[in-house]
Amino acid sequence: MEFEKELKVTTTNIPGLLVFELPVHGDNRGWFKENWQKAKMTALGLPEDFEPVQNNISFNAKRGVTRGIHAEPWDKFISLATGEIFGAWVDLRPGDSFGQVFTTRLDPSRAIFVPRGVGNSFQALEDGTAYTYLVNAHWSLEMKKTYTFVNLADPQLDIQWPIPLEESERSEADLRHPMLKDAKPMEPKRTLVTGANGQLGRAIRAYVEAHGLKGYEFTDIDEFDFSDPDAYAQIDWSLYGTIINAGAYTAVDKAETLEGRALAWKANAEGPALLAKTAQRYHLALVHVSSDYVFDGTTEMHREDEPFAPLGVYGQSKAAGDIAVAMTDKYYILRSSWVIGDGHNFVKTMMALSDRVADADDALNEVTVVDDQFGRLTFTDDMAKAIFFLLDTDAAYGTYNLTGSGDVVSWAVIAKEVFAEANGNGEHVRPISTEEYFANAKAPVSPRPTYSALDLAKIEEAGFVTTDWRTSLHDYVREAKA
Repeated sequence: MEFEKELKVTTTNIPGLLVFELPVHGDNRGWFKENWQKAKMTALGLPEDFEPVQNNISFNAKRGVTRGIHAEPWDKFISLATGEIFGAWVDLRPGDSFGQVFTTRLDPSRAIFVPRGVGNSFQALEDGTAYTYLVNAHWSLEMKKTYTFVNLADPQLDIQWPIPLEESERSEADLRHPMLKDAKPMEPKRTLVTGANGQLGRAIRAYVEAHGLKGYEFTDIDEFDFSDPDAYAQIDWSLYGTIINAGAYTAVDKAETLEGRALAWKANAEGPALLAKTAQRYHLALVHVSSDYVFDGTTEMHREDEPFAPLGVYGQSKAAGDIAVAMTDKYYILRSSWVIGDGHNFVKTMMALSDRVADADDALNEVTVVDDQFGRLTFTDDMAKAIFFLLDTDAAYGTYNLTGSGDVVSWAVIAKEVFAEANGNGEHVRPISTEEYFANAKAPVSPRPTYSALDLAKIEEAGFVTTDWRTSLHDYVREAKA
């Protein structure tokens, strides 16, 4: 064991597997070391979100005790109190590094950080070896179901054990572990998708199914009410890595009523605040969808950093939710406008009205649509793609605008496009002003931003480019008519 060396870290051929050299201070009485020092070790590359919740000790009475190879669904920081080991680590995470092996010896002056999904094994080289490790999740039966293993004696791994395995002390369970060719890769942490039955939720589900992604759980308010504090205790959050919040109260005008106001604040502010609290506590990535209604619409093109100035209850509740989510360390807020997906929406309404105009037996001859509110459509397919792009590329956390690309137009122009594509009768759309629309309203209406266009430069610089909204619109109408 080396005394008085500096704390330093060495990377390995397995991504995220880090070896630490620990300063050990010795004298005639024995020795002392800082076995775990978060600030110093984080500065050297230890993940900042590694926060141990449990400390375990494996005492190995005899030289030759050999354990492994086990991969558990948590990170570990391994060190020794006494003795020496030969350790072997195998990457059992899916990907290019699956099957990579790293070996080294550890004594009390060396430690190793083992990421989730990397198989761990060791052989005691001295009697009375005390092997200690910190973990960042509590053991549970549900967690145990996700373990994966590989055999210590697999010739493909070619681990050069100092003490031949036939002379070692192993458990019956370790003898039966599969060879690498039959080993099950560690599954990724789960992702919870809220609002699964909404337009965006359905688009996310379609993306997951089309790409064969695993570990996604879809829930709606009848299964998990994310605005209910008591609902959170029913979920083991240590099994999850990401929450995608596709749930929201989107009835903009009804939010101005007494009942709607309460529902909007519950779903759009209280719910995201509880999700944010949970994400921060368990170090989860939180994806949240926002709206152009957080702005007052006086700026023709809105950037992500524009100060909030919502005009109505819906916008106010969405802004409050954004503020809560932005307090977490790992978040993506995707800000959209004029959302169109699988469900009730403006385009579907215009298609139905176009059909009525085209019906010779229907007296409807024209449809009035406002022409002094300006923006772009956001299609949920693009929104789903953007969410997975940000997650898959480990893009910088923060807020990103996301709408269709292309020119900025009024609702009336979009309505004409829909009518023309659906039945060739775009001339039956009559533009009106917002003031006229409000004057004819028979129920409470929310004030609308005049300008809803969002600047797409930030997400484009990250490498994601959305489809022109006109192309998406024409495809959407044709598919709906088919």
